[in-house]
Amino acid sequence: MKDFSYPVVVVGGGPAGMAAAISAKENGAEKVLVIERENRLGGILKQCIHAGFGLQYFGEELSGPEYAERFAVKAKEAGIEFMLDTTALEIREQTLVCVNTTGVLHINFGALVLAMGCRERTRANLVIPGSRAAGIYSAGTAQKLINIYGHKVGKEVVILGSGDIGMIMARRLTLGGAKVKAVVEIMPYLAGLARNKAQCLDDFDIPLLLSHTVVDITGVDRVESVTIAPVDENRKPIMEKAEVIDCDTILLSVGLIPENELTRSADVTLSGITKGAVVNQYKQTDKPYIFACGNVLHVNDLVDHVSHESEDAGKYAAMYAAGKLPTVDQIEVAPGEGVRYVCPQKASPADMPIDLYFRTAAPGRNTTLTVSDDNGVLITKKLLVTTPGTIEKMTIPADKAKNISGKIVVTAVHKEA
Repeated sequence: MKDFSYPVVVVGGGPAGMAAAISAKENGAEKVLVIERENRLGGILKQCIHAGFGLQYFGEELSGPEYAERFAVKAKEAGIEFMLDTTALEIREQTLVCVNTTGVLHINFGALVLAMGCRERTRANLVIPGSRAAGIYSAGTAQKLINIYGHKVGKEVVILGSGDIGMIMARRLTLGGAKVKAVVEIMPYLAGLARNKAQCLDDFDIPLLLSHTVVDITGVDRVESVTIAPVDENRKPIMEKAEVIDCDTILLSVGLIPENELTRSADVTLSGITKGAVVNQYKQTDKPYIFACGNVLHVNDLVDHVSHESEDAGKYAAMYAAGKLPTVDQIEVAPGEGVRYVCPQKASPADMPIDLYFRTAAPGRNTTLTVSDDNGVLITKKLLVTTPGTIEKMTIPADKAKNISGKIVVTAVHKEA
């Protein structure tokens, strides 16, 4: 067993972890260690070979590997230390227990940043009936098989779920010679970004069936067909209108879950909606020495948001390790009318801007977004279109943040559904 000690330790070498580590170093942490279970940095971006990353952060369009490489180079230049092929097992107070080929490691820290990302929901999460034939993949698994290992996953494909990875894979499969027969979405609206529908489905004439779901999978050795049916307002299948689509492959793009087993080991409070940690504006959990950022906190649609959010987590983790992060009473930040969730869920009056990230509960047009506290309206913003597939961001300016009181509530009121 080996013992190490660092002011700041980051778990996860993806875009969130690298941004947090760089920021911690830039904000005074003498030594920063990144723990990564894979053999190279980059996280999920390594398999995201399509363009569209970095438009907000770098002001140019990059592929996933290009975006990750920029952060990896910067992290190495900053003198950040890495332990690759190392798995974090447990948090015991201010000690992180890890394992790799050298044995069990005990890493003591002043502050810990959790940046483990998220995982895909599976068929087991949905309890889809039918056979257990070959040809059933999560969208991310198919993406890895195709883009990293060069395998083909199927010739005729149905995709369940209109999440961003699913729509991107519809395009990728089409470009690879497969026939995507339909993207099936149980909700009456798109789950992912509108730009991905336009670029990945509309441009390739791939049908999108809203308010539909898969009710059966048939096949013995290999998938032979799926049965889809429209759903009613309660999302119950209308079986008399079911139809069969012949295919040899089904991809599941049915949502992501923050990877929080490690978080639970520290008894950190989790949100019932985001499934990530409950944090304040410093990305600090109710265990004050533990911070969280990126998709392990709440699932983002843009990696640019992940980077900015994670820079905050790294900065404040470094301040905490140095004894410089203020501790004051916290007030609740809550979703109001038309809003599904808000992150952070807590805030403290402070002479600094407070960024609020949130998703609306349903799509709408001519939407008024409002942030209020017990004293009244703090800020408002009007948007022509809002959708649950896109994270919205509003910032309480410093001159108002220092005087917040009571409860902060975020609302979204649509003039048109």
